[in-house]
Amino acid sequence: MKHVSFLFCIHNHQPVGNFDHIFHDAFDRAYAPFLSLLEKHPAIKTTLHFSGPLLEWLETEQPEFLGRIKNLVDKGQVELLGGGFYEPIFSMLRERDILGQIRMMSDFIREKYGRAPAGIWLAERVWEPELPRVIAPAGLSYTLLDSTHFLYAGLSPEEIHGYFVTEKEGYPLALFPIDMTLRYSVPFQQPEKTLEYLLFRASDCKEVAITYGDDGEKFGMWPGTHAWVYEKGWLEAFFTLLEKNQKTISMELFSDHQAAHPPQGPIYLPTLSYAEMMEWALPADAGIRYEELVERLRSLQIRDKYAAFLRGGYWNNFMVKYPESNQMHKKMLLVSEKLEQWEQSAGGPGDSSDIRAAQRELYKAQCNGAYWHGLFGGIYLNYLRHAVYEHLISAENIIDASRSGTAPWISYSVCDFDRDLSREILVSARSFNAYFTPRYGGALFELDFKPRSFNLTDVVSRKMEAYHRKLKLPEEKLPAPRQGDQPRSLHHNAAPQTDDVPDHLFYDWYRRYSFLDHFLGEMTTLENFSRCQYTERGDFINQPYTIEQIEQATAAPCVTLTLKRQGLVWEKDRQIPLTVRKQFSLNDAHQTLAAAYGITNESPRSADLWFGIEFNFTLLAGNDPLRHYTIPAHAAPCALNTTGAVKQVAQLALKDEWAGLSLDLALSPEAAVWRFPLETVSRSEDGLEKTFQGSTLLAHWKIRLQPREEKKFLIHLSLHELLKKADDKA
Repeated sequence: MKHVSFLFCIHNHQPVGNFDHIFHDAFDRAYAPFLSLLEKHPAIKTTLHFSGPLLEWLETEQPEFLGRIKNLVDKGQVELLGGGFYEPIFSMLRERDILGQIRMMSDFIREKYGRAPAGIWLAERVWEPELPRVIAPAGLSYTLLDSTHFLYAGLSPEEIHGYFVTEKEGYPLALFPIDMTLRYSVPFQQPEKTLEYLLFRASDCKEVAITYGDDGEKFGMWPGTHAWVYEKGWLEAFFTLLEKNQKTISMELFSDHQAAHPPQGPIYLPTLSYAEMMEWALPADAGIRYEELVERLRSLQIRDKYAAFLRGGYWNNFMVKYPESNQMHKKMLLVSEKLEQWEQSAGGPGDSSDIRAAQRELYKAQCNGAYWHGLFGGIYLNYLRHAVYEHLISAENIIDASRSGTAPWISYSVCDFDRDLSREILVSARSFNAYFTPRYGGALFELDFKPRSFNLTDVVSRKMEAYHRKLKLPEEKLPAPRQGDQPRSLHHNAAPQTDDVPDHLFYDWYRRYSFLDHFLGEMTTLENFSRCQYTERGDFINQPYTIEQIEQATAAPCVTLTLKRQGLVWEKDRQIPLTVRKQFSLNDAHQTLAAAYGITNESPRSADLWFGIEFNFTLLAGNDPLRHYTIPAHAAPCALNTTGAVKQVAQLALKDEWAGLSLDLALSPEAAVWRFPLETVSRSEDGLEKTFQGSTLLAHWKIRLQPREEKKFLIHLSLHELLKKADDKA
């Protein structure tokens, strides 16, 4: 008689930094109704994974829910998976942090449920061949990976069932392949279709085990799924069908199946994730070529035959595709190393609890959602990136308070921050961090206001994405809208949320740092500058500056550094050699950063120049009355998503009354100032949308320089704490 074992796993996760109302919505629409149906069907055995951010929220907001899960665990109906507590991608972590995250999750499950987990959920199923050596000694014996992992290792689809075993340095780990057909059909096809497929995979002569593992948010949170799964009865019907066919389809927990059945055999897998993730990791141009190849093979009806030889990129290359992800990652490594050094040197009575607190802040910042982008907003969501920096800076604050106390202090280091074999200048103080990149325009690439754990320069540049071309397709070639009640996978959602989205496809040719030095063409306007479609006459924006001098004062918490570039400005038929020198003075006692510029004409002829200094700051929300510009030329505050020009500005400020901070700029001599919102176009579960990233400011002057003449400019930036207008975050 035909028989198949069905291994059913649901992964539930909400990222660190997500809004509380989304946690509530996910609970009401997906997690709670799913568990209620599971309790009604005791024959349905399920393996569940809850990420740490979600477990912490449930513990606070829905503790009885965790108690209901324990009842199911005690009855043997549910098995819980371990993992990295705050859902990190292991390939981006130092090994000590991998082990710490795994240990935190295993300890939580053991404490709450009386038994340690046997298996581990790998965030986004990102696999590295080194992982068995790390995972197995932590007491975990299996994990789940997509069937594509096994296809890329050379197996045929018919061979991919049950589980396989791999090892590294002699440490074994069982690997259960998630069936791709089920991942796409559940819960989007009728329950009978899934049953037919399971019966089709069943065998008369051997034990066959089929694994399903995917996001719990598909069962209620994805568009159209709550009505389909619960109101229309999909999940009830699915569980009922499985119960009626128990003689043919038996549901098992993974650890039970592993204990009762040998592996299909050994296997060694390359570095992989699921197929869509590897496609998303490709640069935009490569992603378009990949899509074209897949479509070509599909048109020739040979795509499935050769699918095993089609693969996209590597997860870690998200940090190449998105430099902002790389910057977060390297900041995270810096804090991890700083914490380790502190642990090794700590000896005070309060150190152990402080170390644990700093460690938890670091682990929260390793949550993967803000570091990449695919179907969901990911790195384009400023509140997720803000959460990463907030927790990293909070970890730093704990370490710094223990080491340096609460009096003003300052220090600097010249090091390879981003591990690209060039040097950055990192200035750290009690009240701020200011990081400079001599290699890239001598710019300020990170400014942290530490009393509020806020990175004020955390913006994302506007980049081409492979899916942007769909905005330019004829309407008849776009995916058809969903018909009737039956939902469909989010992979088909390419429609813009609003009509003006296609009008915002502008791409930046340089990174949106601060203290970027422009020499503008005479036809530059606010409009074409904001679109990054203007003429740049100089070679200063993304070119290297030299470090002339760095000094730390002995009598005050002050560091002074001087950067210089000897470059060119093109003026019609000639090149004008210029020297741009900028001296930054940073003072912790006053919470200020002053930049003294000197522009020198090195040519034997006079030069008419249009010089500008660009700043990019973020206060997260573009249209919030508590977050705004104050500009003396305007009687009322201006929203941060407004565009405008003011001819003579001596000072202005960006204020955040919600977070309780103010960033003030003073300009000497007075400057003309342009402002505009930096907005990206990215994909989300609801389609393509504009996302506010930050506020771009350009202070600019038209000047004439005689031969060998130097013109000076002073920018004074100060940071202040304000009285908060809210106790909770937006």
